[in-house]
Amino acid sequence: MKTIKVNNFTSNAGNSIANQFKIYTNKGVYFQSYKSIIAFKDNKGNTYLDDYFWDYSATTGKYRNQFLGEGIAETRLKIKDKVYKLKNLN
Repeated sequence: MKTIKVNNFTSNAGNSIANQFKIYTNKGVYFQSYKSIIAFKDNKGNTYLDDYFWDYSATTGKYRNQFLGEGIAETRLKIKDKVYKLKNLN
């Protein structure tokens, strides 16, 4: 049986952030911003970023950074070094 759990991101004050979600599945955790999947961390330690939406807007970037635990410069370096894989997640 597949188990899926969805949580909103939360602000520093503990309030739910609208339209920013972490989706927990048996395969790993997804980051969804509005209606688009931005990133996926699988249970094997791999991280995938959507090839189109990963750097779509300032809001997406803010929560992507939070999801990945790093800033944009480090994310770009990991893409370049193929630590993160770009693929169509939508």
